[in-house]
Amino acid sequence: MNGIALISFLAVIIAIIAVSLLTSKKSKIKNVAGLFFANRKLSFAAVGCALFFTNVNAAEFLGGSEAAYINNMTTMAWGVSSVFAMVIVSEFIMPVYLRGGINTTPDFLRTRFDNGTKMLVSAIFLIGYMVNLLPIILYTGAVALNGMFRISDVFHCTYFGGIVIMVLFMGIAGGTYSVLGGLKIIAVSDILLGVCLFAGGIFLTYFGLRYIGNGDWSSGWHQLLTTHKEHLNAIGSATDAVPFSGIFTGMLLVNLFYWGTEQVIVQQALSAKNLEMSQKGIALTCCGKLAGPFLFMLPGIIAVHAYEHMPQTIQVFPKLVRDLTPPAICGFIAAIVFGAAITSFSKALNSSGTLFILNIYKPYLIRHRKKFNDGTLLLASRKFETVAALIAILLAPMIIFASSNFYTYMQKANATFSIPIFTVMFVGFLTKKVPPIAAKCGIVFCATGYLLTQFVFQTGINFLHILALLFIATTALMLIIGQFAPMKPVKRPVKVINSYLTPWRRRHWVNALLVAVMVALFVLFSKAGLAG
Repeated sequence: MNGIALISFLAVIIAIIAVSLLTSKKSKIKNVAGLFFANRKLSFAAVGCALFFTNVNAAEFLGGSEAAYINNMTTMAWGVSSVFAMVIVSEFIMPVYLRGGINTTPDFLRTRFDNGTKMLVSAIFLIGYMVNLLPIILYTGAVALNGMFRISDVFHCTYFGGIVIMVLFMGIAGGTYSVLGGLKIIAVSDILLGVCLFAGGIFLTYFGLRYIGNGDWSSGWHQLLTTHKEHLNAIGSATDAVPFSGIFTGMLLVNLFYWGTEQVIVQQALSAKNLEMSQKGIALTCCGKLAGPFLFMLPGIIAVHAYEHMPQTIQVFPKLVRDLTPPAICGFIAAIVFGAAITSFSKALNSSGTLFILNIYKPYLIRHRKKFNDGTLLLASRKFETVAALIAILLAPMIIFASSNFYTYMQKANATFSIPIFTVMFVGFLTKKVPPIAAKCGIVFCATGYLLTQFVFQTGINFLHILALLFIATTALMLIIGQFAPMKPVKRPVKVINSYLTPWRRRHWVNALLVAVMVALFVLFSKAGLAG
């Protein structure tokens, strides 16, 4: 472990923590609104950065670089095409949530269907977070930092042992940050990390181009654009990890679920001062996602020119940082990766606590007529988050035995939970006639069908297309049940005053510009552009 890199790493981390603490010290956590929603006072910059770094963790750095190195830039579609989904969420879904006074996305299902559907989806969310989302965040952060600092060499242990050490360290740090800091301090950290991320991306690209250009970055850039051009292609064929047609089928559904119904994401947008700030924040997040190919995939393209063969392709990003950048920059980038992982982990824990307290624990206390106050709920949330963190710490190292293509594995695992929930939410928005029993049947049918097609039967069909087929089949099933057993319409009171619901006046032309840039990126990274 290089001493200068370690000093740089610690200096950046300490500075971010110190500024975050000083900025948020006036916002003391006195109730669940303060812990879970930052008292609903976040600016658009805080919302935008919070949304971006909820999505960005070490998995983006590792997975994006690995995918570009072993194949091409087709996986950039996950981030770039999400802009279209975010535009839809900003325009149509967020006003519904704010108008209904929604705290968690399952709250909508209680309003639309019944409390049983809300409880079922809350349980699915919590299971998904503890066995999938939280462990993945810890694992990818551990892999990245172990690769940059050679933790396994420092402690004279195996590679797996180094991963375990880093998982434990990051789990404790992230859990403490969430339990003691709440959403406000995490949001401030995200703004600082956003500035550092773009600086780190510029540094890594510059030194990477210098390396492959033998000391001349312009020569390296020329080499990048003229050799191994097949890696610059983002228009995937049927054999690629992301076929281009998949963007319009399963990927669109996953992105709509993630940005429109995923509790960790929605909770950041609901913490805004009003609808206008929420929509501005989502637009800012879109800008970050459009920069994703240059931040997360360009290092993999540089690695194609720097390394002819790598036995562990998930090590592409940390090896590139360690080998090609000066120690101070290496420590700086490591701090960004660590910070992104910690804030993502903290927000996922915070959202887990939100779901547990507001959807399970508080209703249980009310149902059994037990006395409670905000202090009781805060204590219970912190205990639950501690347990969730411990479970994630235990499961995270086991991911090392999963798929060789980590990014694809991660997306497949996420789809197990996402599409069943999104389908039920979609039908709930679409019609008022489908009854609660249809929602429950839909969740079970969709989840079972996906697991069977991925782990039991070999269909030979890309999982994105399977997701689209299951979405259509589940929607049809729910609509058929609704025809035979329609639900009686129920009028619900509107809980939110109109001043919160004034939309952003310039959103239409900004959203049009964002979608245009999205299309331009696909043209740029295609055979009609740089890959031609």
